[in-house]
Amino acid sequence: METARRILLVEDDATVAEVVVAYLRRAGHTVEHAADGESGLRAFAARRPDLVVLDLMLPGVDGREVIRRIRAAGAVPVIMLTALGAEHDRVHGLELGADDYVAKPFSPRELVLRVRSVLRRGSGDGAGHEPLRDGDLELDPRARRVTRGGVEVRLTVREFDLLAHLLVHAGQAFTRAELLRDVWGWEVGDQSTVTVHVRHLREKLEDRPDQPRRLVTVWGVGYRWERSP
Repeated sequence: METARRILLVEDDATVAEVVVAYLRRAGHTVEHAADGESGLRAFAARRPDLVVLDLMLPGVDGREVIRRIRAAGAVPVIMLTALGAEHDRVHGLELGADDYVAKPFSPRELVLRVRSVLRRGSGDGAGHEPLRDGDLELDPRARRVTRGGVEVRLTVREFDLLAHLLVHAGQAFTRAELLRDVWGWEVGDQSTVTVHVRHLREKLEDRPDQPRRLVTVWGVGYRWERSP
């Protein structure tokens, strides 16, 4: 049985919230529900959860602002709930630092699986692996910590997972579909998710993100991590 975690659901649709809360509790988690962004932020500050499930379309303080404030406070994983086909909203949410998304209408079982996947990765599965090093970069799988030149680099759960995968397979080119499968565990999904996370890693790890030397684009294929000389 999976380890019980504290989950904060921020969702203004009472029917959706009731179903999601029931499924997450059935999976063994402790769930707190907030019906708008402002009360969600108060709950987050008062009882820091292990994961946030967040509807982007909220009354008052919207989901984008909630993500922004959560990210300013740390790296707690965030799964967005978005309208089917609302690619702009998904991309914007990912750019703000969300780790994953589920499009409405969705299967509650799918959401539970996404929650399990994000929590499993964020809990340090793979602990016991030796630190990965490349030049001034070090990734510690046990502590889920990345440093560059001895200075810690704050990454989200999925950014960390993506970097770890690329470092382990340095020199190998991956398509975006392969990265979605290997890092996110999706057989089908919006490949812009990978693009956004690659851009975030470049902004945090490259001297010149517009001219990357480490996380490079392989034209017609996808991306590859180049080891430092």
